[in-house]
Amino acid sequence: MNTPRVVVTGLGTVNPIGKTVPEFWNNVAAGKSGIGRITRFDASDFYVKCAGEINDFDPYAHMDPKVADRSSRAVHYGLAAAREAMAQAGIDMNRESPERVGVCVAYMTDSDYNLRQAEVVQRRGTRRIDPLFVARAGASAPAMQIGMDFQARGPNSSAHSLCTSGADAIATSMNFIRLGHADVMITGGTDSCLSPVHMAGLDILGAMSREPDPAIACRPFDAERSGLVFGEGAGIIVLESLEHAMARGAEILAELSGSGWSFDAADSTKEPAHSKAYAMTFAMTQAGVSPSEVAYVNANGIGTRLHDPLETQALKLAFSDHAYNLAVSSTKAMTGHTVTASGAIKAIACIMTLVSGVVHPTINYRTPDPECDLDYVPNTARNRNVDVCLSNCFSLGGQNCCLVIRRFGG
Repeated sequence: MNTPRVVVTGLGTVNPIGKTVPEFWNNVAAGKSGIGRITRFDASDFYVKCAGEINDFDPYAHMDPKVADRSSRAVHYGLAAAREAMAQAGIDMNRESPERVGVCVAYMTDSDYNLRQAEVVQRRGTRRIDPLFVARAGASAPAMQIGMDFQARGPNSSAHSLCTSGADAIATSMNFIRLGHADVMITGGTDSCLSPVHMAGLDILGAMSREPDPAIACRPFDAERSGLVFGEGAGIIVLESLEHAMARGAEILAELSGSGWSFDAADSTKEPAHSKAYAMTFAMTQAGVSPSEVAYVNANGIGTRLHDPLETQALKLAFSDHAYNLAVSSTKAMTGHTVTASGAIKAIACIMTLVSGVVHPTINYRTPDPECDLDYVPNTARNRNVDVCLSNCFSLGGQNCCLVIRRFGG
């Protein structure tokens, strides 16, 4: 039996620089930053002062008020992005077999909600906990809500591998289709980790930028970089088997042709480059493309002293001399690190590069670093005809997932 080809037919996002895909792409291509001073909570006791927040988002415009009131911001963002993606894909669920439409959306958890419920139990007793606690607290909450919203009764799951989760969910969904479990998958990631608990965890670790000026807080690959910046948002992609998409006359945006996973199995502060290179190489091998065919890499590019040179080294291991011919850029320089959503938002940026022929820049690149000596598309977008993209997602915990996305050629 031939392995089904998997294509992209719909995109949706809510993130700090765009509440729709067109708005996001216009802003990211223009090098517009969505990073600002933290307003979501009192950050006066934190070293960290900046984040990529989503402002002026109305969940009631996207979902039933009762559902919105009992859901986290991540569910709000994920459902809004899913509706945009499904609208672009043009999928009419009345014409689909609902058991052949699945959902796999990455999510962490709502730590503020969990803490509030723990306080309720301690102060008011066990009978006062939210009756929906189990459903709301789980990593599957966004996937479940999206599945209910569209009456998608196929595979329904979540992926949770920290910063790699969004790409992990997309690759898993590709395999659901390839293995015959679904014809359509609504997939990606959503996150709203902008909370005092999550911020404190990374703040004390020392991985986050303590730069008080939002304009230069996130500087991937720059010699003066000072750490990552938190963000929030969602990215959702509609995947279909090529046969299914063509049968209904869908517009095909791109083809998802390969994925590669690996785990560093090392102390998270001493991550090896070779395991990251392995994930890239395996993804290209599965996609049936040679390193020389890849023109653009959407880097993990988080802006820490450790990880940017490590990624540069891994790119050289995977691509050899061709690494110097690659256009490499970091979406996180503008959105911040949206954690479980980041892999999906980055994948959308890759797909828009294929569609538009524009590679978005890595902003705030001012001072070259001898350890980071590739072409990071500094500060200004570049016109470039790209047929094959690689998207890198590397977790602080050592999980790695890379996606190969290519122009659809029939």
